[in-house]
Amino acid sequence: MGHEIARELAALGPEGWRRLEVFFAMTTAAEMAVAVYYDDEDRSVRATPTEEILALAREHRDLSAQLGDGAWWRLLLTLTSAGALEIDYDYGDVPFPDEQMFPPEVYRADLEAYPRRTLPIWLAAYVGHDNRQSRPAELAAQQARADREAGNRGVLSQEEFPAFPLMQARWAVIAAAFVAVRSDWGPRVLPALGWFEGTRRSGATLYSLPGGRGVLSGGVWNAPELDATYNNAAPMPDYYGGAPEWVANPVLNPRAATGLLSFCYWWEGGRWYRGESPTSDLLAEAVPGVWTSQTVIDVILGVFGEEPTERRRKAVQTLVAAAEVGVVTRDTLADVFGDTGAFDIDSALFQLSLAGVAMILPDPLPESEAISRVRQYILDQDMDTTGYPLEDLHAERFSVGWMVFVPTQPGEISIGRAIFYIGDDGVLEQSSSSVSPSVYIAEFEQRFQRRYGTAD
Repeated sequence: MGHEIARELAALGPEGWRRLEVFFAMTTAAEMAVAVYYDDEDRSVRATPTEEILALAREHRDLSAQLGDGAWWRLLLTLTSAGALEIDYDYGDVPFPDEQMFPPEVYRADLEAYPRRTLPIWLAAYVGHDNRQSRPAELAAQQARADREAGNRGVLSQEEFPAFPLMQARWAVIAAAFVAVRSDWGPRVLPALGWFEGTRRSGATLYSLPGGRGVLSGGVWNAPELDATYNNAAPMPDYYGGAPEWVANPVLNPRAATGLLSFCYWWEGGRWYRGESPTSDLLAEAVPGVWTSQTVIDVILGVFGEEPTERRRKAVQTLVAAAEVGVVTRDTLADVFGDTGAFDIDSALFQLSLAGVAMILPDPLPESEAISRVRQYILDQDMDTTGYPLEDLHAERFSVGWMVFVPTQPGEISIGRAIFYIGDDGVLEQSSSSVSPSVYIAEFEQRFQRRYGTAD
């Protein structure tokens, strides 16, 4: 019957067509089909199959249901004008394209007509999750109170994942490596969020919350626990059992909205906890390789696709160590990837800065700019400049900025003469000659370092 459908479609095509691609997405309650014809120059014309062709496809689908566990959901047909024919039947092993999906009730109606022993887990969740994994803030607070009253704080997860700050740093440095080599794969970092989608449809998110808290959640593709829930009517695991009220939808992986979440961990009080989630050894394909420093090093070396030199290996070791203590600089990345433009180290550094593990210092402020800003500050403050001619302002460099002042004349003694200190980030402070510049500069440098997270 597939050949009959192909012949009818061939007759429907415009003059000069050379290749035909068509899909049928069908259920008992809804259907769609589009045929696209291409000529020798790959120009295309879209057409809607006739009712006669659709009737053949429906009959074909009905026959397929009698030969296996349910009817196909999509039929994909490719035909050339020379007669080469390929037909693929889609039984839902992977999710359908969004534009070819029907509402859940359409599939439920179809399953009544064509029952199946089992469904692909993603489709079973689509038609049957009933928002069971959703945890809006109001519900989260109610469940958290009930858990506290019952003495349920969740399962303490010991030595399964690295400590949250360390995991966040490792996640970020792996993300930076994939970004540097301009790969579409690998994890990414957004403000307060680490994101990862693996090549086999598993993935996770790592949310950072105020107070050093964190939430790691996601899903393993075709997780056996979800298979048991959706195909064998087992209870849904209590992934949020014992979770605090801040483990709620805004910080949960989007899979929770589609019923495909299969784990949830939260970091509180310096420890990881979980409800009825699998242990970490069963989640490796859903989480980046953050388990140990060496795992991270191996992942980063792997993005180059070649045997690493000893120099590069040592540079990557330094990069990972710097990320783990939050002091990565652009030079640290350049030692690994070079600075020739072949790799995007600026975007890589941005990934690290979003995670708070990069040390990004402002460029040195030019001397003329330092003097200009101090002069403007004096004018804006309407300070008395008698004996303090602004045209004589002088600047002396120190490690993170400039000391700006009007020098005394030979033989002149001045106590309490104004001295200004301006950092490379533009922060300006006023002092006087009554305070030793060496003492003030040391304190100024400490304040500068605290602003950029580089103080000991």
